[in-house]
Amino acid sequence: MIRFVRASGGALGAILAIALAGGSQDFFDPSAWGRLVLSGWTVAWAVLGYSIMPYITVQPAQRMVRGAKALSSGDFVAGILGLLVGLVIGALLGLPLANAPEPWAWVLPIGVSVVLGLGMMGLTVAKRDDLFEAATRSGLLARSDAKAPEVSLIGPRIYVDTSAVIDGRITDVAASGFLVGTLVVPRFVLAELQRIADHADQGRRTRGRRGLETLSLLQKDPRTAVELTDEDDRTVDAVDAKLLSLARQHAGAILTTDYNLNRVAQLEGVRVLNLNHLANALKPAFLPGEDLTVRVIQQGKEPGQGVAFLDDGTMVVVENGGMHLERDLEVTVTRVLQTVAGRMVFAHPRA
Repeated sequence: MIRFVRASGGALGAILAIALAGGSQDFFDPSAWGRLVLSGWTVAWAVLGYSIMPYITVQPAQRMVRGAKALSSGDFVAGILGLLVGLVIGALLGLPLANAPEPWAWVLPIGVSVVLGLGMMGLTVAKRDDLFEAATRSGLLARSDAKAPEVSLIGPRIYVDTSAVIDGRITDVAASGFLVGTLVVPRFVLAELQRIADHADQGRRTRGRRGLETLSLLQKDPRTAVELTDEDDRTVDAVDAKLLSLARQHAGAILTTDYNLNRVAQLEGVRVLNLNHLANALKPAFLPGEDLTVRVIQQGKEPGQGVAFLDDGTMVVVENGGMHLERDLEVTVTRVLQTVAGRMVFAHPRA
C-alpha cells in the first residue's frame, strides 16, 4: 500500500513538474542544456512527490481512523450532524459572498463553509447530551421504552490502570460485586492500550487486544458502572503520574496490578486496589501443624528439598521431599511465609 502511494506521488510530482515547465517557455529553452535542466526539474519533483505523499495522505488518514475509533457512537453521530448543519449554513452565507471581487469571490464562500462546518461539529460533540435530551423532550426523538438496565455512576471513582485491564481478572471481580464505585477509564489509558495493541511485537499486541476486549466486556456488563472520561493532567506525561494526579483530585482510588505504581500511590496517600493482593488474600490460610496432601513435582534449591504446588498456585517447599518426586505425599505445615510474589508454605513429611 505504501509503495503504491509513493509511486503515485512520484508520478504526480513528475506530471506537475512538466505542467509547470510548459507554462515557463522562457526558462526551459529547447536546447540540449534546456532539456537537461527540464529532466533534472522533473526528477526533483518526482522524488519530492515520492517522499512526501505518505505524509500527506496515509498518515493523516490513519490518525483520522484512530480518532474515529476512540469516539463513542453518540459523539460520532453528533459530529456528523453538526458538520452537515455547519456546511448548509456556510453554503447559504456563501451565496452573497460569491459576488465579491476576485479572488474573494471563491475564497470567502469556501472559508466560511469550512469554519462553520468544523465549528458546528465541535459544538455538537461538546453539547451532544444536552441536544439529545432537548430533542427527546420536544418529540423529535422517540424515547425508548425498552432500555437496558442502567448502572448509576455513583460511589467512589476507581481509576483503572492499563495493567489491571490487560490482566483480565477485573471482569470477574467486578461481576462479583466487590468493586463498589465507578470504574473510570481515562482516554489516555485507552490510547495506551491501543498503542500496545498496534505494537510490532506479537506478545505485546496480544496483551493490548486482550485489554481492549476486557474493556468491551466491562461496558456490556449491566452490573458494572464504567465511565470513559476525557479527564487529564497535562502537566505530567507518564500515564501512572496522570492516574495518581486524577485520583488525588477526586479522592478516588487506583485499580492496578503494577507493583511500582502500588508503592508510589501508597507513599502519596492514594488508595490502591491491587488485584494481586486480592488474589493472595483469597488463598486459603494454613497454620503450623496442619496436614496436607501434595504431589512433589521437582527438586528444591536446597539438597533434599522437594517442591509442590496447590491448586491455587501456592508453592509448598517440602523438607526431605526430594526423594518423593512424582508421588503424592502427606505433609505437615511448619511455617508460612508471605512474599511479594505470593504465599510460600514450608512443610515436612508426616512421621
